[in-house]
Amino acid sequence: MPSKPHAVELKCHPETKNLAVREIEVRICWIGVQELAINYILKGNLTQLRIPPPRPPCKTDRLWQHTCFEAFVSVKGKAEYYEFNFSPSGEWAAYSFQRYRDGTPLEDSALVPGVTVHNGADRLDLDAVVRVDRLPQIQSHAWLQLALAAVIEDQSGKLSYWALSHPVGKPDFHHSHCFALDLEPATAVAANNQR
Repeated sequence: MPSKPHAVELKCHPETKNLAVREIEVRICWIGVQELAINYILKGNLTQLRIPPPRPPCKTDRLWQHTCFEAFVSVKGKAEYYEFNFSPSGEWAAYSFQRYRDGTPLEDSALVPGVTVHNGADRLDLDAVVRVDRLPQIQSHAWLQLALAAVIEDQSGKLSYWALSHPVGKPDFHHSHCFALDLEPATAVAANNQR
């Protein structure tokens, strides 16, 4: 049974305004002790945005160069972290970092996040599932810190950067300041659900 979702709102970096986007909300919850379900909800005038068309789901690099949703996951107090990119096309990417921006692609066929997208004239929903049990540095009893983010491309090709919190200066989702959501351990959520 899924846990109660955390709902947060992403903020646009002040130097990268995009008036076509009204808001980006993210809902995140545990599914058992192995998976994090993440739901990104973009509200705005989608006709003014470049949304990648559906493609066969596959692992692809450089998704952040266009409209893309991102999740960074770390154990609270640790330097190591993981990055996941989810494109509305259905494509995805995963990376493992030992410390700030010191990383490599994460190779694990079980990580496929099963990206699903629903959109209308003024709303896009993207759902993805992260297999936390496949991340070597993360145990089910650990408190997590998450950075949730989005890159949104408008019809002119200009990118806007959205995050829970932005550091001073240029957009940088890898910065420790962006890891602004504490998430209780999956085992604690599962124990509470059984009561």
